[in-house]
Amino acid sequence: MTTLRTPVCDLLGIEVPIVCAPFGPLEEVELAAAVCAAGGMGSLGTAVRPLPELREQWRRLRELTDRPFAINHTSRPLNEEAFEATLDFAPAAVSFHLSVPADHIKRAHDRGVAWIQQVMTLRQAEEAVAAGADVIVAQGGEAGGHGGWVGTMVLVPQVVDVAGRVPVLAAGGIADGRGLAAALTLGAQGALVGTRFLASEEMRIAEEWKRMIVSAGAEDAVKVVNSGRVLPPYTLPVPPNEPRALRTALVEQLARDPESIDPAEAGPRIVAAVLEGRGHEYLPFCGQSAGLVREILPAEEIVRRMVEEAVEALSAAGRAVVA
Repeated sequence: MTTLRTPVCDLLGIEVPIVCAPFGPLEEVELAAAVCAAGGMGSLGTAVRPLPELREQWRRLRELTDRPFAINHTSRPLNEEAFEATLDFAPAAVSFHLSVPADHIKRAHDRGVAWIQQVMTLRQAEEAVAAGADVIVAQGGEAGGHGGWVGTMVLVPQVVDVAGRVPVLAAGGIADGRGLAAALTLGAQGALVGTRFLASEEMRIAEEWKRMIVSAGAEDAVKVVNSGRVLPPYTLPVPPNEPRALRTALVEQLARDPESIDPAEAGPRIVAAVLEGRGHEYLPFCGQSAGLVREILPAEEIVRRMVEEAVEALSAAGRAVVA
């Protein structure tokens, strides 16, 4: 297998600079294990799942791999009991999105757990550096799930410029090796990849959701306005953001007539659907990189191709330079 190694690999204990995104409450144990086996870093989300279910996921993943992985938390919502249980479990890293919680970063460091902080703006990046994050993920607005509006090509070099010695990963719009190569040329040390891994064989979502991604164009992944009417509330202060998903009847209704949706009824119904594996019927989170996804592949193959394509893209770029 072609190799590609950057300093962040040594920091995180991985072989290639590819981190699989966490997918909130979705089931991704097998995917995380497969990404770890391929040399990258797998992740598990925690949002809205009961702690006993989370503990079972963590146990299963640790049985499947002895390689480093991350457990993610987010401000929508932050379950303090689950966060403390995560520190007790001692994964290689905690990843976090939406807020930059300095006190939680310190608690993780006090327990010997690294911190991967995802940011959407330059100001958040500055907060992450000040709070002591070990790795910063600069997430461009092309990304699926919750995010901002600054594009990856602009945000990544901005974050690199303020990060100093803190390694930066790029996220948003990266689904192949060309995107990984672009991230490296912008100063990042690797990539956090979401949508491409959603359409993997190991990801435990409905096959219909995967087919939706494969058949979608970039323009089909839209910002979901008024999402607060159907999603859990934030438990920490967050900057303005909107999730990105493929169009559904709910997404269209939120844009056209949000007042027709009763949050007290819709919120619990949608969370229940997500936990039952029917989230794609309402909010199939997905980034614009769906326009680059043409087939459902094993995670190992995704990682292998991404590395090989990145090496070739970097070589081709070097050959294009005329002294």
